[in-house]
Amino acid sequence: MYPIFQRPTAIPGLARLLTTAAVIAIAAPVSAQESNGTFLGRLILGAGQQKVAIDTPQAVTAVEQEDIDREQPATISQMFRNVPGVQTAGSDRPLGTAFNIRGIGTTEQTASEARIIVNVDGVPKFYEQYRLGSFFTEPELYKRVEVLRGPGSAVLYGSGAIGGTVNFETKDAGDFIPEGKTGAARLKLGYDSNGDGMMGSAILALRTAPGAEFLAALGYRSSNDYKDGAGNTLRGTGGSAPSTLVKGTYRLGETQTLRLSAQRFESDDDNATLSQTGGGNVIADTFGIVQRDTTDTTVSAEWQATTDVAWLNPKVQLAWSDTSVTQRNARTLAGTPQTCLPTASNLNVFCDVDYAYRTALLKVENTATLQGAGWENFLTFGFQATNQRRVADSAGPLGFHPEGTDRKIGVYAQSELMLGDRLTLIGGARIDFGNREQGTDVPAATEVKDEAVALTFAALYKLTDDLSVFGSLARTERLPTLDELYSWSATKDPALALEKETATNVELGLAWSRGGIFAADDSLQIKATVFHNRIDDLITTTATTDTVFHRNLARARFQGAEIEAGYEAERVFGRLAYSRVSGKDRDFGYTIATTPADSLALTLGGRLPDQNIEYGWRGTFVDGITTATRSTATGVITPTEYAGYATHDLFLSFKPQSGALNGFDVQFAVENVFDRDYRNNLSADRGRGRTVKVSLAKAITW
Repeated sequence: MYPIFQRPTAIPGLARLLTTAAVIAIAAPVSAQESNGTFLGRLILGAGQQKVAIDTPQAVTAVEQEDIDREQPATISQMFRNVPGVQTAGSDRPLGTAFNIRGIGTTEQTASEARIIVNVDGVPKFYEQYRLGSFFTEPELYKRVEVLRGPGSAVLYGSGAIGGTVNFETKDAGDFIPEGKTGAARLKLGYDSNGDGMMGSAILALRTAPGAEFLAALGYRSSNDYKDGAGNTLRGTGGSAPSTLVKGTYRLGETQTLRLSAQRFESDDDNATLSQTGGGNVIADTFGIVQRDTTDTTVSAEWQATTDVAWLNPKVQLAWSDTSVTQRNARTLAGTPQTCLPTASNLNVFCDVDYAYRTALLKVENTATLQGAGWENFLTFGFQATNQRRVADSAGPLGFHPEGTDRKIGVYAQSELMLGDRLTLIGGARIDFGNREQGTDVPAATEVKDEAVALTFAALYKLTDDLSVFGSLARTERLPTLDELYSWSATKDPALALEKETATNVELGLAWSRGGIFAADDSLQIKATVFHNRIDDLITTTATTDTVFHRNLARARFQGAEIEAGYEAERVFGRLAYSRVSGKDRDFGYTIATTPADSLALTLGGRLPDQNIEYGWRGTFVDGITTATRSTATGVITPTEYAGYATHDLFLSFKPQSGALNGFDVQFAVENVFDRDYRNNLSADRGRGRTVKVSLAKAITW
């Protein structure tokens, strides 16, 4: 089945909003003053050399600690509500996280998450299981997330990043210990009214010696099933999940740093829906319920040095990732046990089974700095080796989830050349050598060796102190995954002849920044990007009558536009994130159902600086969309229509800096204020109904 849809109508009133923003920008008085107060002024760490977002020739967004605190996210999906072109696909369930960037990414297409690279502290996280999601973690562990949209990040992070890259960064001891102090402790409690969700976390941070910092964090989250806007309880949306993080940073003299970290997330649910995600007319609890235990572990050791030799600034990372899912006692909604067959069958999704992805990583990277009269060049080069094992220990044969080993060695280099104060040129290349080998349960298969290449070029030129133009060209290839190569059944053989997917992406954009518009210390920043991403040899699931599970059957095109804008002043602030994506099947002329509906998120807020109070409103406006699925066997098209919707949220924060309440952090929010009943076209579930959130944190230092 290959999904398609028809283009929806435009968001009502959107043109007026964007026109108003443009008029404000054009009419603003000329000023050479610049401000990095808005989110577009935040440093971007993962696109090469550190630079602010508005000066990066790529569509990038950084979600910082202040954003995470304001959202009080119960799931990872709630962290991206202000990021254009990015959302999670599948559901808002704790175990339903799968990313969608510019229309690429869904749990309903094979290996979809292989097209988006997700890292935690530089460690790649990958998990693939039908209708479960791919990333399992606790939002409270993180202080920052960077989203690099499009395949321009493939050189640094891996070929196959057709949709983009998402980099998560965990908390550090230095985030809590002020300068001149030796320790800090923080206790945080939170409550979520929709499902009676409870959250608690405790953090201890110590500076045990000069250059030595240590952090230990313990968290626990639990909730009952939540309700949608119509008051219906969504089965299997609750659960409980403890989490831990231990992290140490050791500075060896003035030039070397050693970082050690380990984190663990667990989830235990005796009444989880077998399907946590879905699309089209699929409802999440269609397949019944199961006892599911999930454990995600990440361990990393990183050494980094900054030397007096300009060409020698090495970094070495050794890491281990283990994502394991145990399923038992599958049964219907009525409690009847589901059947596990002795032969390979799709029905064996109901078998008692232990799934896992276990990945070892070695990454060595160096940055050389070269400079001369009027120019400076940063050359980053390195290699990355991973060994990933896919486990499926089942009570019955699982042809659709084959075991195997995926080994990759990648070699890459990226040059970032700055000519004067106006022109930045970035070019890079990467080649990944892949060797995939089937497990013992796969019949009549053999190892598959291949290589994938990524090439990128980007440029940014400052026309004036306020206005910049940028553009990029990227081409990357994605190697087939273990699932695509080795899935089999009694009537289907492994698809060993699969070709690589290729993506060619072109981006153009404008970035505008000005300070001193209405006050001496305010700033307005706008960044607009248009993109065109063409994918060839797209791997899709074949019809039931085919002789293999997967073939290179489709060609796709994704194109669209994104606008980010932010205004920042002492007492007021605002943010706009707009995304429009058109995705088409180039063979049949239909638009692909993974394309998200047009959306606009607008935030307006105010501050009372003397009281350390911040408050505001956010409106999320999503257009209607009609999607469909097209059968590869019959060509029959079945449309599904989704209505447009709007939700409204209110938020308030209070962070006193003196008096008896010094050190407290109070966050309050009401989401979906009008209890709107809606469903996003990329979700299996209807959206959460009205939700009141409150959290209270207290920190002490010594």
